[in-house]
Amino acid sequence: MARLIVRFCVCFTVTLLFFTLTPFAPWVIGRLCGPITNPDGDILIVLTADAQPDGIVGRASYPRAFYAVKAWQTGHFRAVVVSGGYMDNNRRSLSSIMADYLAGSGIPRDRIFVEERSTSTRENALFTKQMIGSWPGKRVLLTSDLHMFRARRTFEKAGLPAEPRPFADVTAHWNRPFDRLPLAASTLLELLKIAWYRARGWIVL
Repeated sequence: MARLIVRFCVCFTVTLLFFTLTPFAPWVIGRLCGPITNPDGDILIVLTADAQPDGIVGRASYPRAFYAVKAWQTGHFRAVVVSGGYMDNNRRSLSSIMADYLAGSGIPRDRIFVEERSTSTRENALFTKQMIGSWPGKRVLLTSDLHMFRARRTFEKAGLPAEPRPFADVTAHWNRPFDRLPLAASTLLELLKIAWYRARGWIVL
């Protein structure tokens, strides 16, 4: 058992260094993201990621909220659905925290709907489907470049297909040397999550 653990750690470290020191990670992210387009629609679905303990939108959630506001301002959306439940010791759900940001940025409060039960991408899809599955109109899914592949296919598997509206997140920060290691780790972790979702039958490939 000890040897297996050591081998795993060595393989993980070598792979992480490969992702960090070569252009492979940006290439992978580009493949996962697909073309960055700005489709219009009726219902904008935004997936949260994190929040600060004091109830402020987190570092990973902020660009999602920012681009959601831009989508609202430049499109014809009738509703914004924010999906994300409670995380760690936060007293409020991730979706309610992001909803405050969206409302403060000009999106009418009565056009913002929150899904507060999910704690994973799969639950984002399942609980959002329960909430808006019968709503008419074209759905558009907004999340980061790295997350879009798994998110889009998880929603399709749940029976709630949506047009992808990714934005450059990880790829936008890749040229910062001090950011490369954590971004490479995030990329590697996302690939492991995709493999796990595929093994569980939670995504459509």
